[in-house]
Amino acid sequence: MNTSNFARLKELFRRAAAGQELTIAFLGGSITQGSLSTQPGNAYAFRVYQWFVDTFPQSKFHYVNGGIGGTSSHYGVARAVTDVLMYQPDFVAVDFSVNDLEVPFRQETYEGVVRKLLTWPSHPAVVLLNNIYYDTGETSQDEHNAVGDHYGVPHVSIRDSIYKDLRAGKYASRTLLSPDGLHPNDYGHGLVAGEIIKLLEAVNAHREEPEQEPAFPAPLTANAYENARRLTIRELSPKLEGFRADPEEKLGHLDHWKNGWIGQKPGDKITFEVDASCIAVQYRKTIRRPALRAQLVLDGDTAHAAVLDGNFEEDWGDCLYLQPILHHGEQKTHTVEITILPTEDETPTEFYLMALITA
Repeated sequence: MNTSNFARLKELFRRAAAGQELTIAFLGGSITQGSLSTQPGNAYAFRVYQWFVDTFPQSKFHYVNGGIGGTSSHYGVARAVTDVLMYQPDFVAVDFSVNDLEVPFRQETYEGVVRKLLTWPSHPAVVLLNNIYYDTGETSQDEHNAVGDHYGVPHVSIRDSIYKDLRAGKYASRTLLSPDGLHPNDYGHGLVAGEIIKLLEAVNAHREEPEQEPAFPAPLTANAYENARRLTIRELSPKLEGFRADPEEKLGHLDHWKNGWIGQKPGDKITFEVDASCIAVQYRKTIRRPALRAQLVLDGDTAHAAVLDGNFEEDWGDCLYLQPILHHGEQKTHTVEITILPTEDETPTEFYLMALITA
């Protein structure tokens, strides 16, 4: 807590004590969404929201949960506005510490999330949550907290609290709080919420003590992703040669397989022109194998074509897979051509292209 600035949290608590109407929001992956909790009210996010409700009964609070399972800060920065910020939150807790392990430039995309939250007009108080793999101890905490410290944003570490107690033998077994080694059960969600609430209570106890918010610093990284965009059929009209636009309406941020494009047979092609220096393609990896695969060619460079494999080798469900194609490239109009590859399977699952993520 010594490296953090609490000016925004104190202002939030003063507003809550004065009876203002406030919005409490969360942005993250499956743990934020509430995975393995038996009901939404047992998820750590809702428990933290409930703490606000119970602590400040004179105020009216709204709850926004922008958690989506299996998603990293690369996707998070592109969807922060539509899934959280459009509701003008007064508080945002953000967690991508386990999902960012697969992103090679994770500190840069995470900084994009933090900067986008901090500069939003509703001026939310931001708290960073660092979850962990309970069975391996893996987390992106160090890189994420370096960003937090750079901006003076408070952070809560599961590695330095619950996981530390687990390693010290406070809990008889890891499965008491996380059956699969990652996602908390109801008890585990309660522990995670408790760590955030400890921070909130400590700051709230001193809310009347003045604290000056520091000047907004220059970026810590190259920061190419702060203004990342998610481009779907609502924003782009690519050239379709066999691919078709999905006509079904999207119902909420968890209604994933909508607003995209569908390839149904080998040879189907879709071509985009996008102005960017960073490009990633988001598509479905499905457990309904076998599934179609596609080839992506950037700017006509067939020698370095990428394969987009619609087959998901895990079994927990279909994956919102985000595959980087260009990182810190030339800022210009790029051509992205995606073609369904030949297959010997008689009835493969269709290829679902959700979006391009550009920056």
